[in-house]
Amino acid sequence: MRHALVALGMMLLAALPAAAFDIEEDHRFGPAGTARVVSVLSTTDTAVFRPLIEGFLARSPGLALRYTVTSSNEVYRAVAEEAAPYDLVISSAMDLQMKLANDGLARAVPGAGAAAGLPPWAFWRDQVFAVAQEPVVLVLHRDALAGGLPLPRTRRDLVTLLREHPDRFRGRIGTYDPKTSGAGFLFATQEARQSDAFWRLAEVMGRLDARLYCCTSDMLADLVAGRLLVAHNVLGSYAAGGLAGSEALLTVEPEDFTLMLLRSALVPVQAPAPALGAEFLRFLLSAEGRQLFAQAARLPPVDPSAFARATHLRPIRLDPGLLAPQDRMMRRQFLEEWNAALVQP
Repeated sequence: MRHALVALGMMLLAALPAAAFDIEEDHRFGPAGTARVVSVLSTTDTAVFRPLIEGFLARSPGLALRYTVTSSNEVYRAVAEEAAPYDLVISSAMDLQMKLANDGLARAVPGAGAAAGLPPWAFWRDQVFAVAQEPVVLVLHRDALAGGLPLPRTRRDLVTLLREHPDRFRGRIGTYDPKTSGAGFLFATQEARQSDAFWRLAEVMGRLDARLYCCTSDMLADLVAGRLLVAHNVLGSYAAGGLAGSEALLTVEPEDFTLMLLRSALVPVQAPAPALGAEFLRFLLSAEGRQLFAQAARLPPVDPSAFARATHLRPIRLDPGLLAPQDRMMRRQFLEEWNAALVQP
């Protein structure tokens, strides 16, 4: 059986177009030999998206779907630099999606946002569409609070906790590396835009030898293992999954403000089957798709009322404001300041 699975994997990889970008997962869904295939490139794990894929194919007889997973930076590179043949691109790096569209690399899907009832901040020019939303949270190991230390509810609380107990937290704080993670760069620039507390926290983490990560899953693995005590800027859906079955972890939506990520999708101009990409996009935005997001994928669909119910939530809007940090000079300047804060003598 193992040899059969290996052979199948090799056949699937052989069937892929040559790609210089790094592929983490690649799966084909639907009947074998089907000529009509929609190809999706995404940053979201296959296990999370499987219910949506299966729901879509159940209502689309004679159609198959190839689902490829890679990092947000690699998604951008695949579209912008390699013209990789995908019909729909889904990413957690909203700013990179906006840049693709602004650079003329996304097709319009007329009326998709309005038909789905998306608020204006959740789609842009009928080219980039939010398909799900989730908070960016703080996660702690319970050992971080041993001895009766208070749970930090705000960034100021976290700065105080780290400053007053440096020996406990040295080398045991994790956060994204914005140099290598597209989502990490997005979170860092948006957090800095919201409050100067971001830079105070960055300096404290730097003095305590914070560890930098490419992915939320790696941070959570080190938290569960006790190698980390604090993980800053964790995707809410992954935190919820990582907390399942682990009583050692605590998750916090900071009360000063909690960023709300919008996972976004676009149909690239080089899509070999753009109509199929648009068809899958419309399914994700439909009532059935939204229900599958919420109940099976456990990714909250776009819900404007969430911000009225929880005033600490701050949506990262799909608008031109996301483009400014992607300017080459501004990006370099931000990363230099970040590096100065985190890498200290």
